[in-house]
Amino acid sequence: MVPQSMRTPGRAGRPRSGIASDAFGHALAVKRRHAEHAAARRKRRLVGLLLLAAVALVTLLLTAFGSGGHARVATTAPAPATRLLPSGPPQPEVVAMRGTLRLELPIAQGRVTAIGYHASGDGALPLDPVGHQANQGLVGRLVHHLFGGGGSGLRYYVIGGGVGASTGTLDVGAVSGTDVYSPVDGTIVGITPYVLAGKTYGARIDIQPSGSPSLVVSLTHLRPDPSLRVGSTVSATTSKLGTVANFTGVEQQALARYTQNAGNHVAMSVQPGAAALSFP
Repeated sequence: MVPQSMRTPGRAGRPRSGIASDAFGHALAVKRRHAEHAAARRKRRLVGLLLLAAVALVTLLLTAFGSGGHARVATTAPAPATRLLPSGPPQPEVVAMRGTLRLELPIAQGRVTAIGYHASGDGALPLDPVGHQANQGLVGRLVHHLFGGGGSGLRYYVIGGGVGASTGTLDVGAVSGTDVYSPVDGTIVGITPYVLAGKTYGARIDIQPSGSPSLVVSLTHLRPDPSLRVGSTVSATTSKLGTVANFTGVEQQALARYTQNAGNHVAMSVQPGAAALSFP
C-alpha cells in the first residue's frame, strides 16, 4: 500500500462533463454566427436582385410604352408615294362621339398623319374620342395594358392648351390638298370665310346632322368644294366638302409635334345649334 504522502496528486480542474458542455456550447455559438452571416448575405443578395429587377422593369416599361411626357420631334421625311395620289373617300370609321352623334373620319385612312384633341374656347362641346390615347401617362397606359380599357384602333393625342374642354376640337392631320369628306349625314347650314389676322384662309363649313338637329358640326382649315352650297345635303364619308388648306407659315400648328410635316389638318367641333347656325 502506497503511503498517503507518496501518492501523485491528480490535476485540479472541472469534471470532464463540464468541459464537454463548454465545447458543445462553443460549437453551437459558432454555428449560430455562421447561420446569421449566411442569412445576412442572403438578405443582401435578395435586396440586390430586387433592385436589379426594379431597374429592368422600369426600363422595359419605358421602352414598351414610352414616358408620355415628350413630344415626337418633327422631321422632314419625304411623303410616301401613296400620299401624292388622289386620296378618295375614307372607309366608314367613327373617330369621335358626342352623345348619340357619331363623327366619321373625314379623311382617307391612308392619308391621316395624326389625330389630336385640344380646347378651342369657342363654346365647343367636349367630344368622346374613339381609340386610344398615344401620349397617355406611363401609369395609365400600363393599367390599360394589363387590365384593358385603353381602347383600340385609332391612335390620338391630347395636345392641351386653349380654354374649355380638352377634347372640344378634333384635328385630323393630312397634307394640304387632301380631300375632306363629311363626317356626318346632314345639311349644309353655313359656309363662311375663315379669317385669321384679317386674312381669309379657306372657309368654315357648318353641318346640321340629320340625327341630331339641335347640334351643328363645324369644320375649318379647309378650302370648300366649289359645288358646295348652303342647303346641300351631305352623306358621311361620301360627300366631298373640300380639301385641306395649307396653314404653313400662317399659324404654329400644334399637331406638327406628332407628324412629319407642318401639321396641316382639318379641324372639327360640335356646338349647340342655336350658337352655331350661320344662315346668311
